[in-house]
Amino acid sequence: MRKSYDFSKSQKNPYARALKRQITIRLDDQTIGYFQGLSGQIGLPYQSLINLYLRDCAAHHRRLDLRWGA
Repeated sequence: MRKSYDFSKSQKNPYARALKRQITIRLDDQTIGYFQGLSGQIGLPYQSLINLYLRDCAAHHRRLDLRWGA
């Protein structure tokens, strides 16, 4: 490993905007447990599975059918 590196000719990452953004989201224990169990079967981190699920919902414009009360 070198003691110093020359970054004077470096470029910004053109894909940096496409990287994931960290947020805080509150999920109940059952939801986390479900995705953690699924991740053990599939071999992907549970956070990635949640992201893939939400991305699929957004891509297909899925809407949740909420009905409060009767």
